[in-house]
Amino acid sequence: MKNLFLTAALVFVGATTFAQTAFEKAMTEKITTVEGQKTADEYTALANDFDRMGTKESKNWLPYYYAAYATIQKGRNLMQSGKTNELDAVAADAEKYIAKAEALSPDNAELFILKKMTSGLRMMADPMSRYMREAPIAQQALAKAESLDPNNPRITILKAEDAYFTPEQFGGSKAKGTELFKKAVEQFTTYKPKTSLDPNWGKAEAQYFLNQK
Repeated sequence: MKNLFLTAALVFVGATTFAQTAFEKAMTEKITTVEGQKTADEYTALANDFDRMGTKESKNWLPYYYAAYATIQKGRNLMQSGKTNELDAVAADAEKYIAKAEALSPDNAELFILKKMTSGLRMMADPMSRYMREAPIAQQALAKAESLDPNNPRITILKAEDAYFTPEQFGGSKAKGTELFKKAVEQFTTYKPKTSLDPNWGKAEAQYFLNQK
């Protein structure tokens, strides 16, 4: 009887390990494709894939994180295409995923980073009328992220973007942004994600800006 229980326990452990491995494999494959998407529809499909993974792995915040991140990337894609009238809907979708992730992982710096980015999308839908409302929300989210994880290079990248694209008369400059991008690249040499699935994006973007003349 003891051997029977031992065999059953080993089968259970083996099945659990296999399930985790299958989940990690599927997540890894999807995560590596986020930066390679070309159209808004591709980002939507990817976000839906992550959302479905979240439904299956109901206690893991990462699928919903990446669903939100893919949605934000969709927003950036639309913004570059001049389709700013679609940004409010995209921001709402991103916030839906962020809320699901936050329910599983409260006080998570990575989620406040996404909140900052989402607020930026809302602002870009109508910068002139929304700056006074959205800028403080975005900065509060970034400040909260920094209080939770001060050495996170993605926080520095968002600061760098803000400085890089803000005119000198308003306190920014390309020079200030470049210095922050350099700092972010340096942070990546020591900052390590908690797991292989945790967020690790940003270094390529920082290096892109540093390569600009």
